[in-house]
Amino acid sequence: MEDAFSSPAGAALQREAGVPEPLTPLTELGRTYELERVQAFVLEHEAKRVALQFPDELLGDSVAVARALEEMTGAKMFVLGDTAYGSCCVDVLRAEQAEADALVHFGPACLSPLSCPLPVIYVLGQRPVALELCAEAFRALHPNPAEPVVLLSETACAHALEALAALLRPRYEDILVSLPALPTTAPGWDHPPLERFGRFFPLGPGRQLENYGAFYVGGSENGDNSGAEVSPDLLQLLLGWAPSRPFSSCLPSSGQARAEGPRAVRARARSHYLVERARDAHVVGLLAGAPGGAGHCEALAYLRKLVQAAGKRAYVLSLGRPSPAKLANFPEVDVFVLLACPLRALDRCQSGASRGLFRPLLTPYELEAACNPARGPLGLGPYLTHYSDLLPGSPFHVPIPPPDSELWGTPDVSLITGELRVSQASASSDVPDVLEASVLSQRSRLELAESSPAGKPSVCPSPSPAPQILWEPWSVSGRCLDPWLTLFFVPSQLCSLVLVLGGGWNLS
Repeated sequence: MEDAFSSPAGAALQREAGVPEPLTPLTELGRTYELERVQAFVLEHEAKRVALQFPDELLGDSVAVARALEEMTGAKMFVLGDTAYGSCCVDVLRAEQAEADALVHFGPACLSPLSCPLPVIYVLGQRPVALELCAEAFRALHPNPAEPVVLLSETACAHALEALAALLRPRYEDILVSLPALPTTAPGWDHPPLERFGRFFPLGPGRQLENYGAFYVGGSENGDNSGAEVSPDLLQLLLGWAPSRPFSSCLPSSGQARAEGPRAVRARARSHYLVERARDAHVVGLLAGAPGGAGHCEALAYLRKLVQAAGKRAYVLSLGRPSPAKLANFPEVDVFVLLACPLRALDRCQSGASRGLFRPLLTPYELEAACNPARGPLGLGPYLTHYSDLLPGSPFHVPIPPPDSELWGTPDVSLITGELRVSQASASSDVPDVLEASVLSQRSRLELAESSPAGKPSVCPSPSPAPQILWEPWSVSGRCLDPWLTLFFVPSQLCSLVLVLGGGWNLS
């Protein structure tokens, strides 16, 4: 059956998926994908089943790479072509489903720590870099030889930074080269390096990263350096870098360079706006976007506690990759927060208004800046790009004030609506103990109705200290929802709505 909200039932069966064409000649396959290094990794770990994770743009070479590695190692190769959350993150869930002993990640990577001890090797690629053109652009943007500057790059250009630094060091006194924070990276450093933004910074004694300017090599030759859109990797650096220090970027092939100060100001202004939207919000949707990342469950629990302390209601949603069609199923949510790696949480051009989201999508740090009064105004401290920086044990962690703290009663006026915001204590008293909702019943076709107190989830006391998940089906009519969503209610102590992928019950 077809209507305005769905496609014909047989469309998926009639669609031709097609076969991706090979991208790399067979003679260049070993050099491009570093097959000898991958072979040594597989043999070292004695892996019998190996998962190969490719981004969408490299799937054309996946079959040839898998066949070549099977011949070289004798291990069984599995191609993970459609990752559940993002191609930059290691897909631990899919690797576990394939019972893989190791994983090879091809393409750009966020290099976030994993929650399990799965052996992983990264093949970041080697994008050509015009060293002389980049060196000329550096000299034009940084004429002071005494100015300390860090050389940064996207992961595919990291191989050329040392050669670029060799061209600059005869004239410049303090050139620091950053390195990708790979798990196997262990150079002979005299001092432990600083790890931030998915990179290692080998700072000398007494040196601080805030003292350095930055020169970034990377970006798209098709307009990233001239348009308003910024790549997520560059955006996390612009937001997290010290505003008082100069920041510039250069395209690796053409050498076209620019000062990034204006774009950094626009990015910070956008972040300030999102914080104000979060302060005005009453319902916050927490999107679980990195279940294989280290500290993900702890960060999710911390954000739920933070939202509840601020007198707001939290819904926890697991939807895979966020899309307008998925998020539009929750019109009661005022803002969404994507708990994921920095490259996906800051993917503004792909997850903002250009994709049709009807509610703002925030980072975990922007949510804490809005809900934790002890954090202080946005901009007084460093912009924390990774959710692990918010957790206890991090040097950037700021504890949530107790309910009786006077910080919650500080007068606050919305910069968007101009209205006085209610205090945390008043907001908390308005939140009902039991989440009101309509009642669901299983139907062959799903339709959505506005929330009404016709039925409420039953809450039964449990002798177990662990919260007991109880739910009952709803009966609704109205707008159509995704047929693959299953809804669960949890007791009022959790004050959240948990959404998981699956079949069976459908939300209407």
